[in-house]
Amino acid sequence: MSDQRSYTFFSYAFFAAMLGMAGLPIYIHAPKFFVDSYGISLSALGVALFALRLLDFIQDPLLGRLAERTLNLRSLPIWVAAVVMGLGMFGLFSMEAPFSPVLWFSLSLAAVFSGFSFLMIRFYANGVMRFGSEGQLHLARWRESGNLLGVCLAAIMPTLLIDITQTPFAIFAYLFCGIVFLAVLLMQREWHFTGAPTPSSKKQNTLSDPILRQMLVLAVLNTAPVAVSSTLFLFFVESRLMAPDMAGPLLIVFFLAAAISAPMWTFLADRFGAKRVLLFSMLAAIFVFLNAFFLSTGQTSRFAVICVASGATLGADLALLPAIFARHLAKTGARAEVAFGFWNFASKVSLALAAVTVLPLVEFFGFRSGVENTQSGLLALSFGYAALPCLLKILAIWRLLGLRFEDARG
Repeated sequence: MSDQRSYTFFSYAFFAAMLGMAGLPIYIHAPKFFVDSYGISLSALGVALFALRLLDFIQDPLLGRLAERTLNLRSLPIWVAAVVMGLGMFGLFSMEAPFSPVLWFSLSLAAVFSGFSFLMIRFYANGVMRFGSEGQLHLARWRESGNLLGVCLAAIMPTLLIDITQTPFAIFAYLFCGIVFLAVLLMQREWHFTGAPTPSSKKQNTLSDPILRQMLVLAVLNTAPVAVSSTLFLFFVESRLMAPDMAGPLLIVFFLAAAISAPMWTFLADRFGAKRVLLFSMLAAIFVFLNAFFLSTGQTSRFAVICVASGATLGADLALLPAIFARHLAKTGARAEVAFGFWNFASKVSLALAAVTVLPLVEFFGFRSGVENTQSGLLALSFGYAALPCLLKILAIWRLLGLRFEDARG
């Protein structure tokens, strides 16, 4: 591989790492940070997260169209979105809420999500234009590994910083802003890439393609299990396992396993086909989470093994599904920016439903954060964290089996 090509893939991996730092960990750290700092109820937080996702439902397809229409501005919209996201992260973790904590949480997170969504749409669409249909699995090895390493970094940084500062999340926000600046700078030349003409100059409407519509449904169903388990992860470790000090290390184990496994899944997809490999990983995920349902106090070592295995299956989800989607876009000539706007939208449907249903549901059945719980409350937590994702994954498998597309190899 030439030095220039290596630099290109590294810049994609680094930018993906930055997006990883702003994505899933926010769902893990931010809710508990505000619960612990301001005493917000889980129900109020769940409603706020759902309202934020309603905003995403409206804005993601619109951001996709905005991304398409501002391509001629090259990197300028990227810098604007990066600043918005950085300011949101700063407000979330580095400032005392100047008014209602729930409202401040909502406004700050809205800024993070808006900047994040625009950057993700442009980033993934750029990969379609840059590498075409045949290069998506190779790009996915770099991109998704970088993304997951970013998630690992975001998961571990507050834990490491807590030993050297009284404001670990504030320092995390400052460091994040620096990483955002460097990531956009490294990709500067890529934002000037417009790509070769797509196979169809007429650029078909995204939602007119039945296969793309089915892929979007699959994205909703397959994101749901990880959305549910991620929302409840810290609560499960703290209250079910009674090991709050292990939450950080276990998060790192989970996401590191995903990062290490992502290239492996793409190599397997090259050999056996992405659909077959993805199906295997989804079945494995069900087996793993069934084991988590039966855990009890003190079984941290067993849960660490589960984190490794479930993290590995997450690596398949994150590496293969976007590659399958991007490959189909490149082959059909669909509008990549608009399509990834809908892809973001579809993924966030699951995150919204998880926020609005799971937190209030476990609270309704007796679970309370930070206090001693009854057996029924702990059972509700275990069901929400482990059993419910299995049921949702079965629905995703059903949808995948019904999907007909040209399999991604190479």
